[in-house]
Amino acid sequence: MAERQAITVRAELRAGRGKNDARRLRARGMVPLTVYGGGGEAVSAAAPLRELAAILRSGAGHNTIFTLDVDGVGASEVLFLDRQIDPVKGRLIHADLRRLVQGQEVEITVRLELEGEPAGTKEEGGILEQLLREVEIRCRPSLIPDTIRADVSALRVHDVLHVSDLKVEGGITILTDPDTAVATVAVVREEPVAEVAPAEEAVVEPEVIGKGKKEEEGEEK
Repeated sequence: MAERQAITVRAELRAGRGKNDARRLRARGMVPLTVYGGGGEAVSAAAPLRELAAILRSGAGHNTIFTLDVDGVGASEVLFLDRQIDPVKGRLIHADLRRLVQGQEVEITVRLELEGEPAGTKEEGGILEQLLREVEIRCRPSLIPDTIRADVSALRVHDVLHVSDLKVEGGITILTDPDTAVATVAVVREEPVAEVAPAEEAVVEPEVIGKGKKEEEGEEK
């Protein structure tokens, strides 16, 4: 697991409450947030949107561990517990953070990434399908991985990779049901092309011109 870069975000203690106070904070480019857990009391604070958004855009995303230094309260290691996003502007407008205690395990959801090219796609013309995008794990904060990688190179057509096949570092326990399917190589089914019957040519009888007239002339004679 790659060594994490230390990130510190300075935050201010929130004195006010309610929607008006939150609106004023957002107008200043700040995000209202609440810090929970870790054996301490809940703390209401506000931190710069720019810094929090940069963390969420990073490789580890919402699983990034960073230090939150709240004026008048002190610093503690945290990670995102919940986030509220503006549905129109797509930006963070509120966050709940989890206070971490070193040595104390946490349960967290981690993204799954497939690696390798399956034998079933190279040699048998199958299609790789990812059936599971993330797994829940339990470990100490220092062991939280950015992602869990699943090697699919040995999969052939109809083979299925399960959660029980995933490899993780020592100290990490996967909580997701081990029988859950992660990926498979499916058969490419070709749709049968229906044959179009040739259109029957319409037979048109030639029109007899003048026949009636000749018969009329014969009757007059």
